[in-house]
Amino acid sequence: MSDPSPHAPGHKPGGTAPHAKLLLGIIAGLVIVIAVVGLLTFTMSVSTDTTGVSLPFANHYSVSLPDGNAVTIGSSRIAVMAYNDSVTTDVDGNREQLAVGQTRVISPRHATISIFGIPIFSADFQLTLQYLGSSGSLDNFDLTVASSQKIPSFLLDRLIPSSVKATQA
Repeated sequence: MSDPSPHAPGHKPGGTAPHAKLLLGIIAGLVIVIAVVGLLTFTMSVSTDTTGVSLPFANHYSVSLPDGNAVTIGSSRIAVMAYNDSVTTDVDGNREQLAVGQTRVISPRHATISIFGIPIFSADFQLTLQYLGSSGSLDNFDLTVASSQKIPSFLLDRLIPSSVKATQA
């Protein structure tokens, strides 16, 4: 005599019902689609409209800007050209000569980060460049990013283009 099985015929003990697997697949698919759409709608806009609040947070970088080539850092077009122990900095069309050790403050900006068109982060920031000298075709600076809120490092990395050699100091 055999013991009757408590499970219905054709049902394996410990298995997952087919409709539960389908539901898990649909949920996983939706999560993947939402994540991809979130990445595609991730935007960072930078403007000159600032709120005028204080900038108590600071991040420091050692940067090397290519001599004679313009780069964009936080919507500011910056070009540098070294000559002897000085450098001409052109920021958004405004030129200024710096000697080694001198500092240039770039006018404040406002950054807004959005996902799905919804602002999730907003902060004022200001860039300060201190000229350290040149090496080869690179002009070296200490870059300070002062901000109204603590800016996560992955967002700061988006402010500085890959053509700029930058290391956090």
